[in-house]
Amino acid sequence: MLLLSRRKVRLETERLTLRPPVHGDFQTWAALRLQSRDYLVPWEPVWAQDHLSRKAFTNRVYWAQRAVSSGTALPLFLVRREDQQLVGAITLDNIRRGPAQAGTLGYWTGQPFARQGYMAEAIGAVVHHAFGKLDLSRIEAACLPENAASRGLLERSGFKYEGVAQSYLQINGRWRTHVLYASLRHDRRGKTQVGQA
Repeated sequence: MLLLSRRKVRLETERLTLRPPVHGDFQTWAALRLQSRDYLVPWEPVWAQDHLSRKAFTNRVYWAQRAVSSGTALPLFLVRREDQQLVGAITLDNIRRGPAQAGTLGYWTGQPFARQGYMAEAIGAVVHHAFGKLDLSRIEAACLPENAASRGLLERSGFKYEGVAQSYLQINGRWRTHVLYASLRHDRRGKTQVGQA
């Protein structure tokens, strides 16, 4: 029953529908990624030569279907409800069960839709789903220290700074240090028992 609900995951926010990618998204996705290339490349791993090809996208869709069905990841496209425009994507990846009950958040927004609050809506919906429906306890995220927009977004979304990871990911062809953030389902950081009986 849980696997069935995972397969049919669809989250709604004020302006967006969040849903797994489907084959019919290829043209829109490729156009948005190409249009936003210069905006995205400084913050992402190097794009493969076939990154924008139909074959690569088809593989992405099949991976998304398997990941959602197995519960190892939740890859979602952000689709603006008013006109069905793709604005970006968010993935809760590396979902770990057992003692960890954790996952790692990654996201991107197409340049024309940046700084309009879409990703904040998406993060809020995914975090709520992860804690309430997937029973996760911790969601982690990392970004480059100089990515002020992403850091601000995470902080406004309730993520707290946890430290630095040296040579954490290869970004734009180089091993880069990242700052680490996390959101906890039962976050007691900064709270004390002082003054309580």
